[in-house]
Amino acid sequence: MSLPEPPPVPKFKLGDCFIPSNTLDVLTYEEIVQALRRHQGGDWGDVDEYDRLSNEEALKYDLRLHSVYHTTWGAKFYVTTEQDRSMTTILVPENEAI
Repeated sequence: MSLPEPPPVPKFKLGDCFIPSNTLDVLTYEEIVQALRRHQGGDWGDVDEYDRLSNEEALKYDLRLHSVYHTTWGAKFYVTTEQDRSMTTILVPENEAI
């Protein structure tokens, strides 16, 4: 039996987390926790190279951070941390909601 992989070292503070009710209807608790850990650890998910580089710059200069992930059944969702690190929002686009 192998041990679970430890969470990545946090690269920034998330601040308060805001998750609208329509997002809570789509994501599981485990998907939310995993996405927040990945986002905070600098794993930006399914962003293009431009956004990946933008996030790396945003870490240096305290700018907005944006990640894209997918649920286990394929729905896309976004995790965004504001530039002042006061709040992180998880959103599911309308067309991905149930």
